[in-house]
Amino acid sequence: MQVIVVGAGVLGVSVARQLAAGGEDVLLLDQSGVGTGTTATTFAWTNSSRKHDPDYHRLNLAGMAEHARLAERLRGAQAYFPSGALQWADTSNEQWLADNVERLRSRNYPAHWVTLDEARRISGGLRIPADITSVAHFPSEGYVLPELFVRNLLTDAEQHGATYALGKVMAIDDSPHGVSVTLAAGEVLTGDRVVLAAGRWTERLAAQAGIDVPMITDTGLGSQTVGLLGYARSPELDLRCVIHSPGLNLRPGGDGHTVLQALDLNADVDPADPPSADGDLATTLARRFSALLASRRRTPEIDLRVGFRSLPADGHTISGYASEQSRVYCLVSHSGITLAPILGRLVAAEITNDQEQDLLRPFRPTRFIGARRRDIEVEQRATTLGEQ
Repeated sequence: MQVIVVGAGVLGVSVARQLAAGGEDVLLLDQSGVGTGTTATTFAWTNSSRKHDPDYHRLNLAGMAEHARLAERLRGAQAYFPSGALQWADTSNEQWLADNVERLRSRNYPAHWVTLDEARRISGGLRIPADITSVAHFPSEGYVLPELFVRNLLTDAEQHGATYALGKVMAIDDSPHGVSVTLAAGEVLTGDRVVLAAGRWTERLAAQAGIDVPMITDTGLGSQTVGLLGYARSPELDLRCVIHSPGLNLRPGGDGHTVLQALDLNADVDPADPPSADGDLATTLARRFSALLASRRRTPEIDLRVGFRSLPADGHTISGYASEQSRVYCLVSHSGITLAPILGRLVAAEITNDQEQDLLRPFRPTRFIGARRRDIEVEQRATTLGEQ
């Protein structure tokens, strides 16, 4: 079977790897380079902490478990770290955290309270502000180094025979006789199946094939899709896990860097006028980060990166064919980092064997048929926890 995978982000590369490992003829296409879209600007926290929908929670739990299994087999430098996560609360959010811990415990999700001294040890010595009243530990969570993870997946896919190429897809034709992809250069590629894993470009490309994949696509000032990450170099910091604190989320970023995220600042990010390294947003991030460092001899320098989340309109993963007759498999998720390994395996199984996977049944694009946009679109702006 010839399969064209459109989009070389973490989801597309994961599916391409699994298909190639199963013996399929795979061409992986991307318009700008592997892992350069949403994957390059993700907080990359593996979790199922805020997935209230039971089906979505189960899928994310499976994604976390699949990360551990994949890490034992995938070659290359370590890119997945089951570090656990800490969530700190002060009086402004302690009830929210208590309710979340209780809810997760009711689902047998590992969560327990730790003392401030235990939190310092687990975190690697961060300074915990005096106004922190409680700390919860989630030992099954972790993080990924996205660029390294995608490179490892691509290397493995190519070793199994997949071909990777640059090419901007302009149109997809889905017909009873086959499926074709038209590139910007005019070349038309044909195959037996297309996997559309183009992140925030998925809705536009799906529409070219007459497929409705409702997504939140606004990228202006204040949009839900816009996110800001900071990359701070702090050699003296031995950060060991993901941290969610009031005002700032952190994770290790590799090469002595710490990845910073302050969700309340996203509303002030204008992609048309990106924040500068010496502007107000960078200064605010640096101040909040410095407050958590045991040694505050100097203000850390922070590089900023503006990203755009891939947001299905109802907040849940989209995974499946557009119809029973379609040869286009649509795949997009806001939880791409957590779900990439499990979606890669399950989607490849559905394409190769035509066997429906139970975990994916609730997430078909066909759920949108006949639905009004205003009835399915939900607010997905987070203010408390890290977002992928």
